[in-house]
Amino acid sequence: MLVVEDEKRLAAGLKKGLEAEGFAADVALNGTDGLWMARENPYDAIVLDIMLPGLNGYLVCGTLREEGVWTPILMLTAKDGEFDEAEALDTGADDYVTKPFSFVVLVARLRALIRRGAGERPAVLESGDLRFDPGARQASRGESTIELTAREMALLEFLLRRKGEVVSKTDILQHVWDYDFEGDPNIVEVYVGHLRNKLDRPFGRSALETVRGAGYRLAADGG
Repeated sequence: MLVVEDEKRLAAGLKKGLEAEGFAADVALNGTDGLWMARENPYDAIVLDIMLPGLNGYLVCGTLREEGVWTPILMLTAKDGEFDEAEALDTGADDYVTKPFSFVVLVARLRALIRRGAGERPAVLESGDLRFDPGARQASRGESTIELTAREMALLEFLLRRKGEVVSKTDILQHVWDYDFEGDPNIVEVYVGHLRNKLDRPFGRSALETVRGAGYRLAADGG
């Protein structure tokens, strides 16, 4: 595991905690060193802060992805930093937690990233003729552009990154909303319905499936 964090006390705490969980952990205190270490070593995952001396986390993450380094990256973002979170994902991060964070949650998310592995994550996400470009914030099916709200785009991106997998309502709430969401969890069903009305029904498709008792799955072939 690589921890790239310039706050020495936090970096040391993360290293100690990760090692207590059975991980080997290296630390870089600036973005320049972090980028070099990530290039040179086959880490299982990287914990990457945004605000770093040398190179910030966005540049480190974006450079690694441009160079074809697909090590899973969990980015540390500012509290209530919605734009930080969005840019983290757009530059190629796999997940994020906001400061201050729960170490238990951070470890759980890291384990989930490691289970998924370091497969290539292209800039434009595709499932059959269904496409979504997170950077341009544009969705389409075939030659038809589809207008989506910000939350609908976030849900579509989450489903496309896990196409073919069953994802639970809880997973969706935690990644598309957040851990602190206190509203009605049925909001997930509402937004799944919105996507079906925009992505499936007008095209005679049924790509977004309900898996009874388990959650939802976006067909790997786009339906």
